[in-house]
This record gives sequence, structure tokens and C-alpha cells, in this order.
Amino acid sequence: MQYGYTLSSEEHHPNQLVERAKVAEERGFDFLSISDHFHPWVDAQGHSAFVWSALGGIATVTDRIEVGIGVTCPILRIHPAIVAHAAATTAAMMGDRFFLGIGTGEQLNEHVLGQKWPRIEIRQEMLAEAIDVMRALWTGEVTDFDGLYFDVENARIYTLPDTPPPIVMSAFGTESAKIAAEKDCGLWINKPDRDVVDAYKSAGGTGPVVGQLSLCWAEDKDAGIDTVYEQWPTKGLSGQLSQELATPALFEMACETVTRDDIADGLLAGPDAAAVRDGVAEFADAGFDRLHLHQIGPDQDGFFEFWSKELQGSF
Repeated sequence: MQYGYTLSSEEHHPNQLVERAKVAEERGFDFLSISDHFHPWVDAQGHSAFVWSALGGIATVTDRIEVGIGVTCPILRIHPAIVAHAAATTAAMMGDRFFLGIGTGEQLNEHVLGQKWPRIEIRQEMLAEAIDVMRALWTGEVTDFDGLYFDVENARIYTLPDTPPPIVMSAFGTESAKIAAEKDCGLWINKPDRDVVDAYKSAGGTGPVVGQLSLCWAEDKDAGIDTVYEQWPTKGLSGQLSQELATPALFEMACETVTRDDIADGLLAGPDAAAVRDGVAEFADAGFDRLHLHQIGPDQDGFFEFWSKELQGSF
């Protein structure tokens, strides 16, 4: 399995994201994942930079490491033709190091232009059509597209990479996993859910299966729990709230029901490398071949030392 480092756009200034991308490459990570949000989940996180600008900076300070958006939504806030243009430019700068993670989005980010927030079945249809738009434009030919949801007229992308960037699709369930397979995309899910992976592979999916493991390295477990409780209380929420709430203020209201014990339950916090290795093993056993580690909170330097001394090469 390959291991990645999460660049959390919600928690860190874009200059810090660029700097830490360079450090992650130096520390031997295989790939980077960078989030694309218009808003943070809660105000305490404090940031939410435009991801495509940060990617330009990352392209200039890295040479080897692969980089992917995890994930962008090419169906509402940004038209798929514009995402295709941005992805082509990024891939042209990075060569074969860039991959495009896509998903059906969250209302938190996608409602900002005042459009209706469609139900998930419609968003899945829109995402499938958006993939067709992007791949048509990546041919470099003049493209006209008259779709059910998207139109493109006389559009041609001139700056292209040697090969189109691979697409990895986010999925929360088996139906989305099947769509990812049908559209010849990789699979991106945040839990070690064997059923979703099996549904993807049974439907013919052959791309990478990417997961995310969130943790908070700290000198002691209580300090790590405190950090997550303050900066990422949404870890205590369940169900579809993350897709349906529209503002950080609403997430903060929902998180008023979250207790510190809710955060502590199942959280990898503190200095225990064995617990992290066990968490990694769950993803490996579920059929994942890529896993990026999300260190929650400001102490990224401490996490890098933890990675180098306790984790790297130990899985």
C-alpha cells in the first residue's frame, strides 16, 4: 500500500500547505491529498483557500510526489468545463503526478451561488455527465456538448498534459462505487468499508482504491482529544449531515450535541504508533491500495517526526 499526507485546506494557510507539501515529499510520502472547500466545517478551523492556486505553488516546490484533490465537485459551484481546464493546467505542470478526485459535494460548499441543492440521485447523474464533459475536453479537440445538465459550446483546451489525469471518484455507498467502476474511475472512500470496495470491484473497477485515516498525534492522548474536540468536532457527527448542512454556523449548532467522549470514541489520538498501525491494517484488509493520513490540528511538525521515527517502513 502507498501512503499519503493530507493537506487540510480548512485548517491551514495556503503558504503552509505549499511548505508542508515539500516537507511531505522530503519525508518519503508517496502522495498528497489536498481538500477543496469553499467554507471550513467550523469557524475554529479558520481557512479555506482556493485549491487550484495552492496546487500551482505545490507544483513548483515538489518533484516526485503525486498530488490529488480529495475531492472537488464539478457539478454546481464550478462547471465541469472549468474543472477540466484547471485540472489540465495542473497536470501539465506536474506531469503524471496529478490525479483528480471528484465527488457529488456537500451543500456547505456548493450552495454558494444560490442554486438548488439536488438530491443525491440527481447529483450522481450530474457527476457522471461531468466526467464525460471533462474527458471530451481533454482530447484537445473543439468540443460541443449538449447534455441533460451541462452545455459546452466551441470549447477547446490548448494547454494539456501528455496524458489526461486519472479520475478517482468519492463514494459513500455501493451505488456510487458501481458508478465509479462504470465510468472507469478509481474509488475514494474514508472508511475501511469492504462492502463498498467489493461493490466497486464486482462492477469492474480496476483503478486505485484510496482511503483516509484521520488521527491527532500529540504528546498524550488527552491533548489530542482536546485538539480534535476544538478544531474538528464534526468527527462526532454521523449520517448525512456532512452533505446537507449549508454553513459552518449550522455545523457548530449540530456539534453542540457532540461530547468529548463522542470524539474520544474510536479516535487515534496521542503518541501510540501501534494503534495507528492497527488502523492502517483495517484499510489494507478491506482492499485499499492507497491511504492518506490526516493529522488534525496545528502540530504538523510533531506528526512528521512521528511518521519518520515510528511509522514509516513499519506497516
